Amino acid sequence: MTGQAPIMPLAFQARQKLDLPVGINAERLPAYLLQQERVVGAMLDPKKLTPLGPGSFRYTVTSFKVFQLEVNPVVSIGVVNTEGKLKMHATESELDGLGLVDDFELSLDATLEATSRGLEGQALLGVTVSQPPLLKLIPKQVLESTGHSILNGILLGIKARVGKQLLADFSKWCSE
Repeated sequence: MTGQAPIMPLAFQARQKLDLPVGINAERLPAYLLQQERVVGAMLDPKKLTPLGPGSFRYTVTSFKVFQLEVNPVVSIGVVNTEGKLKMHATESELDGLGLVDDFELSLDATLEATSRGLEGQALLGVTVSQPPLLKLIPKQVLESTGHSILNGILLGIKARVGKQLLADFSKWCSE
């Protein structure tokens, strides 16, 4: 780039931890976490999840509004099981709704681990994107704090699903 000031992208992230005691059948959690499609489907909304093959999923994140713009992120998720843990990471992402944004990048790094007490996990969700032309008049700090709030809301929603759906599915799996 000659003569132009570099455009600083917007960047924001959110982190959540999970500590979920499981009283009954906790010793079966490591085997349950090997059921990738089932576990990921219980953690995320199964209606928005498409299995692409072993350890690979496509997820349409719930659309949301940013200053009157409807935003629809779609992310491809890689899932790996290792040492009693289920790890998820974003392999690809795209964004519909902010006009021409070709540098959108969504990062996801999440781990769910079976322990003797139950499930422990953490998730880090981040976004880097250039400021869309339609939002040029809004200060960068306002956009980033709004983005942080949105990501935190997404993670809190997933955490709530894990607390209800995942435990219910685990219980059902144990009785099958």
